[in-house]
Amino acid sequence: MLINVHNLVKRYGNLLALNHFHLRVEKGEIVGLLGPNGSGKTTAINCILALLKYDKGEIKLFGKTMTPQAYDIKQKIGLVMQNVAVFDELRVEENIDYFCGLYIRDKALRRRLVQEAIVFVGLEKFRKFYPMKLSGGLLRRLNIACGIAHQPELLIFDEPTVGVDPQSRNSILEGIRELNRRGATVIYTSHYMEEVEQLCSRIVIMDQGKTLATGTTEELKALINQGETISVEIYMLEPEHLARIRQLPHVTRAHYASDRLSVHYDGGEHNLLDLLDYLKSQDISFSRVFSEQPTLNDVFLEITGRQLRD
Repeated sequence: MLINVHNLVKRYGNLLALNHFHLRVEKGEIVGLLGPNGSGKTTAINCILALLKYDKGEIKLFGKTMTPQAYDIKQKIGLVMQNVAVFDELRVEENIDYFCGLYIRDKALRRRLVQEAIVFVGLEKFRKFYPMKLSGGLLRRLNIACGIAHQPELLIFDEPTVGVDPQSRNSILEGIRELNRRGATVIYTSHYMEEVEQLCSRIVIMDQGKTLATGTTEELKALINQGETISVEIYMLEPEHLARIRQLPHVTRAHYASDRLSVHYDGGEHNLLDLLDYLKSQDISFSRVFSEQPTLNDVFLEITGRQLRD
């Protein structure tokens, strides 16, 4: 077990920021940590890194108790926060060298690691640039390079793609996958559900300082009472037909508005065939048909009752 957080409690005065929070991360995983703003994600990460004192609970990293003085553990961790943290007066290469130097004293080794980090994030042409001359996407890459240059075993990414263009976002996500393929364990927080679905092998949903659910994307989807949704464009649908469609197997609800029939299911393997067979049997003309499976966002909304960005 690489990370084992048990029964973690953190208070800010009368505010209970972490309410017996639990988190377990195995070596080699990419774990997505999701929660609305104010749910306790940042507080949990700061406690795990021993940047905050907590009131109760236990935190173990790499099998050892995490403390502010556990420098042997901290050397194995890389942190990439949402807010870019680099020095404006240092060039790209100098920034990476500075942060790598916090962990690596050997100059020859550090020089090699810095060059590897520059190549890894694709900043070869910008190594002599000052941060203020970089675009938002390149600045994010520099921020990542500063966090990974010492080649840590555990990487924590806190919304690393905020405000970047799609090309830079894809580059960052592919870089994280490659780091994981090379052996790094990753904790990843984001407000972009599609990123989490694409990237993470397991997801933890938290709110109000508590762990609400954990599992793979498919396991989490199985927790909610929602299957696929089928939408059909129909020019006119009589109320009696809508009532009969609501009686079809596995239908939880159906509504018709603006020439579109939407039917929601809680399971079943032949929902589309059953619906189309009914429409054909009643000589109901239709045009385009869409089928959508429940998304991670649907799971999040049902479990927390809140939008991710509220």
